[in-house]
Amino acid sequence: MSDRLAVLPQYLLPKLALTRLAGRLAGAQAGGLTTAVIRWFVRRYGVNMAEAAEPDLSRYLSFNDFFTRALKPGARPLARARLICPVDGAISQFGAIERDQIFQAKGHHYSTRALVGGDAELGGEFEGGSFATLYLSPRDYHRIHMPCAGRLRRMIHVPGELFSVNPTTARGVPGLFARNERVVCVFDAVDGGPGPFVMVLVGATIVGSMATAWHGIVNPPRPGTLRDWDYRGEAEPIVLRQGEEMGRFLLGSTVVMLFPKTGRKALRFDPKWAPGGAIRMGEKMAD
Repeated sequence: MSDRLAVLPQYLLPKLALTRLAGRLAGAQAGGLTTAVIRWFVRRYGVNMAEAAEPDLSRYLSFNDFFTRALKPGARPLARARLICPVDGAISQFGAIERDQIFQAKGHHYSTRALVGGDAELGGEFEGGSFATLYLSPRDYHRIHMPCAGRLRRMIHVPGELFSVNPTTARGVPGLFARNERVVCVFDAVDGGPGPFVMVLVGATIVGSMATAWHGIVNPPRPGTLRDWDYRGEAEPIVLRQGEEMGRFLLGSTVVMLFPKTGRKALRFDPKWAPGGAIRMGEKMAD
């Protein structure tokens, strides 16, 4: 079966209604029933609870509490690298941004302008730069960390579709990551480090919400219009260190990162990187 045919049912599903329902269920505190669902999920997906700060499943009051669980101190040591992996997951794609186009899958590209919500000036900052698209599966740790230090400039909530973001859908839905609902976080460089850079948290079917460390839950609400927060006038700038938590998914999804061209060079990604390869937060990503 072709990928386009495989994703056809997603065009017909009531994705927003399913997502709202999933969000309510994941946030419910149902005692023993909640614990039973979490135990099933751990068995079904092979979740490694030995590295969780709280390994006792009965201590999680809701499925969201479990899904956004913290890890034990030291579970993800940070590599000595200019850019580190911000998440646990798998590499979807990475490489150069060519004429504002980002590679999604064979036969599919989308523009930086579309990804960041239609802002041509912002998208243009990454012409000739680099991107990385990282997929978080259900079994993964779902907090998102900083690949390098950054000063928050803007946050943009872009309304959109709620297609699945699994590899089959990425191959079958044109412009997937620029079509789905997303939260665009723009950072400026700190102390001569990399920057500016963008981290895009992409929503998906049954991803109940996305949250950032400085704002809390961004969605819901879902007003259907673009929302834009500008932090440049803050009396105390929001600065996050490399490895610090910047956000989380309440149910899994994808992170897309954009980095500018530095001088005449794009990023040098870790030579061990390849599409489909597994990654862990804190590992070396690029120099």
